[in-house]
Amino acid sequence: MELLKASTARRALKWRSTIIRPRNWVCQSCLHSRSRFESSRRTFATETAPPKKPFYVTTPIFYVNASPHVGHMYSMVLADVLKRWQKLAGRESLLCTGTDEHGMKVQQAAALAEVPPMQWCDENATKFQELADTTQIAYDRFIRTTDADHVEAVKHFWFLLEHHGYIYESKHEGWYCVSDECFYPESMIARRQDEFTGEVFMASVETGNKVEWIEEKNYHFRMTALKDKLLKFYEENPGWIVPASGMTQVVDWVKNNLEDLSISRPNKRLSWGIPVPEDPSQTIYVWVDALINYLTFAGFPTGTAGELEAGGWPADVHVIGKDILRFHCVYWPALLLALDLPLPKRVLSHAHWTLDHRKMSKSKGNAVNPFLAIERFGLDAMRFYMIKDGGIADDADYHNEIIVDRYKKHLQGGLGNLLARVTRAKQWSFRDAVIAGRTYHHSSENGYDYVSVRCVAHCEKLETLAAEVAEQMDKLNPGAALSRITQAISDANKFIAEVAPWNYMKDTKSPPERLAGLRLIYMVGETLRLSGILLQPFMPDKATMLLDILGVAPEKRTLRHAVLYCDGDYGKTSLARGRYDDLSLFPPLVVED
Repeated sequence: MELLKASTARRALKWRSTIIRPRNWVCQSCLHSRSRFESSRRTFATETAPPKKPFYVTTPIFYVNASPHVGHMYSMVLADVLKRWQKLAGRESLLCTGTDEHGMKVQQAAALAEVPPMQWCDENATKFQELADTTQIAYDRFIRTTDADHVEAVKHFWFLLEHHGYIYESKHEGWYCVSDECFYPESMIARRQDEFTGEVFMASVETGNKVEWIEEKNYHFRMTALKDKLLKFYEENPGWIVPASGMTQVVDWVKNNLEDLSISRPNKRLSWGIPVPEDPSQTIYVWVDALINYLTFAGFPTGTAGELEAGGWPADVHVIGKDILRFHCVYWPALLLALDLPLPKRVLSHAHWTLDHRKMSKSKGNAVNPFLAIERFGLDAMRFYMIKDGGIADDADYHNEIIVDRYKKHLQGGLGNLLARVTRAKQWSFRDAVIAGRTYHHSSENGYDYVSVRCVAHCEKLETLAAEVAEQMDKLNPGAALSRITQAISDANKFIAEVAPWNYMKDTKSPPERLAGLRLIYMVGETLRLSGILLQPFMPDKATMLLDILGVAPEKRTLRHAVLYCDGDYGKTSLARGRYDDLSLFPPLVVED
């Protein structure tokens, strides 16, 4: 025990002797780790052969001032599809989601509900975690900003900013928006009138939310000192933000509106948050607090460079809604640049879901409950709809009628119908079709040129399917990737209708004719096998069921197996006979009004 105390004391003395600070505060959990952190920053730049890091994707952490709606579900599903795609490709992948639980909006919501803020956060964080679980988000951590390790990470980040001279104390005055949790410059403020009450108020041009004039003393982050570095980064990384229009907005903001950032609030106005180290009269600004969660997950601040990299940092993709673009693409990179930490590789800034072309909001009473939607249409149908119709560049309007249409056209009438046509027919055995299809060789003497020509044309489309889907996924466009798969299924339905393999399978037909018919069936089977493999990130349950019905072995469901003719062992369902007879991949949709 005495040795342990002596060792701890030496580390503490070594820490304190290496820095000059106006205060004596040192993060409790990081007292022994500064030398590791400093060396880790050097290692990021000097390691010549770092281990291949996991693919790390994040959702925004969701604010707990209200219950989740389908817009939150969309962010989750987008991130989940990106993670599952990387896993399909054989790369270790990580996903972090969670809740943002500090700040004025939470404090006010708890006060309105007459419950302590922590109780409010516990109750609402549970709803978001339940949504992640119900939506089958394969997250590796559900992080909360009230978690002890995150609180310590934020304090340590603050300490480092201060040590590097990026924090100063000053009087601040300006237009503050509680809804957006930020100050806006004068150029971003306009007079508005409420369409229902007629009230005239000052509002953010960007969001339309009400602002109020605030004068207070707080701490500031020298963000303007990083203006040139930010602009250089944007210039050198033009594809950093998807879609490209986001980059235009961000560059314009930095060039014309960048100011030093107020990063604390007086405790008397905002008490629900992380206190500024050694100054409990101030509370750390919620966005500084929230953004650091991405580093907390990766092991900051105790991790070395290798450990942070093993934890996923830098993030490969931040999935966010377009309304928080500035926080993630101006504030966040500026904070990271201040500490010479690696920046996230890309940001996917998706558009909103609207109802009657108005952004969903609980306060407006137009938020769609995701739990009810899943109960009504099924999880995979909702995941399919979210990805296929959700907007990246442009908002998407939510309609139950469109969900029903997509279900009937693409799922029940498309994929489900195609599967039934080749696996449930009484005129042939699907396993025999797989065997025969792999051994069939065309002979012009048999007069089946039509069969061969049709198969070749269909094969040519299938040969590029996986590569085309992968190209869209690399572009962070899951909707386009999914559309490519559904097009292949649609083409296969047309193919089977045109070539009519059942006509070759009649008892009166000769063995060569029957062989030709089995060849056609096999080609449709290959479409289903490839599509089933590629659909796994989008519709985990239904894709698994599809591959089970086809009899594709679990170890042959990876991206490298999404190649024509690479699997000759499938064709016999792995489901129990009775269960298979009773199952339909997409049964008729029963929707009550």
